[in-house]
Formats: sequence, C-alpha cells, structure tokens
Amino acid sequence: MAKKTGVLKEEFKNGVYRDLLKDIYVDEGVLDYQTERYIKALESYEKLYGEQEVEIYSAPGRSEVGGNHTDHQHGKVLAASINLDIIAVVAPREDGVIEVKSEGYPKTVVDLSSLKPVKRENGTSIALIRGVAARIEEMGYQIGGFQAYATSDVLSGSGLSSSAAYEVLIGTILSGLYNDMKLDAVDIAKIGQYAENVYFGKPCGLMDQTASSVGGLIHIDFADPDNTLVKKIDVDFEAYDHCLCITDTKGSHADLTDEYAAIPADMKKAAAYFGKEVLRQVDEKEFYGKLAEIREKLGDRPVLRAIHFFEEEKRVDAEIAALERGDFDAFKKWVKASGASSFQYLQNVFTVRDLNGQGLSVGLAVSDAVLGERGVSRVHGGGFAGTIQAFVPGDAVQEYKDALDGVFGKGSCHVLKVRKYGGMKVL
Repeated sequence: MAKKTGVLKEEFKNGVYRDLLKDIYVDEGVLDYQTERYIKALESYEKLYGEQEVEIYSAPGRSEVGGNHTDHQHGKVLAASINLDIIAVVAPREDGVIEVKSEGYPKTVVDLSSLKPVKRENGTSIALIRGVAARIEEMGYQIGGFQAYATSDVLSGSGLSSSAAYEVLIGTILSGLYNDMKLDAVDIAKIGQYAENVYFGKPCGLMDQTASSVGGLIHIDFADPDNTLVKKIDVDFEAYDHCLCITDTKGSHADLTDEYAAIPADMKKAAAYFGKEVLRQVDEKEFYGKLAEIREKLGDRPVLRAIHFFEEEKRVDAEIAALERGDFDAFKKWVKASGASSFQYLQNVFTVRDLNGQGLSVGLAVSDAVLGERGVSRVHGGGFAGTIQAFVPGDAVQEYKDALDGVFGKGSCHVLKVRKYGGMKVL
C-alpha cells in the first residue's frame, strides 16, 4: 500500500526497514548507506513533485559468471544479480505520460499516446521507456503514466548492465502500478530486450535482462528463446570464503557499438555457412570438420569466435556441475578458462583501433600478479572497456582491492554480494 513520502522518510530514519534492506542487499556493512540513499531519493522526489503517496521499486545490476557472449547465439549462461541497483520513487499519473528524473540526468518524458519506434530516439532512455511500454501493451497488459525519481549505484557502462536494470525497472513499475505485479520475471526480461533491440537500436541478447529480472545465481538456457529455461543455482560464495569483486577500469564505451555488434555478426556468419541462424543450431563436429573451408570463405575471426562459443558452452556446464558438487577450486578453474578464451578467441578485451587503451588487459595482468593461484579474474560483460571480474579469497580481498584501486582510482574495485531478488516492488 502506498505511503506518503514524509511518512516513509521517518520510518527509514527510525530503522523500520532495516531488516528489509538486509534481506535485499545482503551485506550488513551497506545498511547505513542504503538507508541514507532511500531517504535522499524520497527527498529528491518531494523537491520535484511535493509530498505524495508513493511506491518504491528496485532492479539490480548483474554479473555474468559464465557464458561470455553466448546468449545471442541461443547458448547457455551462468549469471547473478548483485547488490547494486536502481531504485525509483514512483506515483501514477492520469495524463498518459511517463516522466523519469534520474539522478544526474535531465528528465525523460514519454507520451504513451504514441508507441511506435522513433529513429532519432535511438540510444536514449526515451527509447527504452517507449519500447517497454509498447511491448507490455502488445502483450495484452495495461500501461499508464507515472512520475519517478530514480537513483542508481549500478555503474553506467560498467558491464553490470545498467541499461538492462533500467528496462527491468520500467517493466516492473508498470507491472506494479497497473497489473498487480502479474507480469512474469522472464517476460519482463524479454520486454526489456525487445525495447533495446527494436527501439534503442542495440542487438543485445537476453542474458542481462533475465539476470536482473529473475534474481539470484541462475543458469539460463536460450536454446528456445520463446521458452527460455531458467534454473536457480544454490550457492553461498561466502561459505567458500570468496568474494565477487568487480573492478571498473574506467574505459569508455563510446564508439564501441560496432565492436559489440561485430561479435554476434561474426558468429552468425559462421552459423549461416551451415544454413543456420545461430551457432546453437550448428553441429559442433561438423563445424570442426569443415574448419579449413570456413576459414577460406569467412576468414579467421568468425572461426575463432565460433570456437569460443562451442567451448564456452561446455565451460558453463562444468561451472554449474562444480558448484553443485561443492568443488569451488574446479569452479574457479573454469572461470579462468572462460576468461582466457574471451581474451584469445572471442577477442573482446581490447579494440585494435586503440592499442594504447588496454585498461582491461592491465586489470587482468595486475589481478594475476596479486592473486597468483589464490583467485581468478576474467573479462566481464561485453568487453572492450569497462570491467573485470574476480573471485578473491576473503583474506586477500583488501590486498586485491588496494592494488586495483591503486591502478584505476579509489573506489574502482567493488566487493559485491549476490542478491536473491530481481526486479521488485520494495514498498
């Protein structure tokens, strides 16, 4: 039930929601920060719209654990939602307009009377909102206007999927305000992907949105995209005394859209050689049996990227099997192998257009030097710029964080927890 912003502020100040925040964000050490963050969000909403009855929604960032660039080929992925999120203070409005003020950005205003894609909106948050609303209506659900103040600690362009979290947030808000939270989490993920593909203009797969929307550590199998299989994997990384560390190497994603788009394009070229749409439909033995002629026809990069896909599929299965039998050392071995394949064969750690801009490579090299055999690191997310991921034993976390912060700046290395909730209505 909606409450007035003033009431909610007092309740947060008085610790009414401390247990709720612990349940969502897992880490006792962030509760004071989160309490203050929610209070500030409510205050910012009041400055924009006055004291009103509101609801609060959240959508987390995600960390890909295995399956680098396999989702767009209907492959397998292991991914987790993390305890960094976008939160929004929200109230409905009756004029059919969605207005979102995100901290640090101008207001985004979308009139729902027109839901067709607009070319000039490509690459904007307006496109994402319009696309999410359009798809929800197409699916037979209700849509309507709302006003929101949103704040995010999911780093933009960090490989933690701030855009997917934003899409999931908008979908979850519309589900909550107008559909009694009846939209399925996987459907909200597909709605977000549709918005990003058709309205935003980025040919992404479905992994980011699914991990953000569903929550927890999940295995996603995209063999049939219309019936995506999602399985939760029960694992407590802290039980193995390891933390998930994500380091922002501060590389810019600007002008890298072509690099990202070339990966699925190359893989699809290899699939098309066999008359298939995606690599998941190609027989692996037949592929390896025809390597020489594929190289001659397509060149080497599509071949190497296809090899990465086939081998990464096996690594995802191996990672899950290792976690399910409690063999964390084997799990780490497969994570390391995944990172090596991404570097050598998928080739998404740096762009040849900027050979002096190799922040990810430097981060991985420093990680190897600091951790040795104790932990593992790999490229994280889309690659080329942004973040690296590491599984670091508890007694090495401070040493690792200090080393990576020393290279990329204070606060670059984030020590994270896996959160069990995806897109959700908090209050």
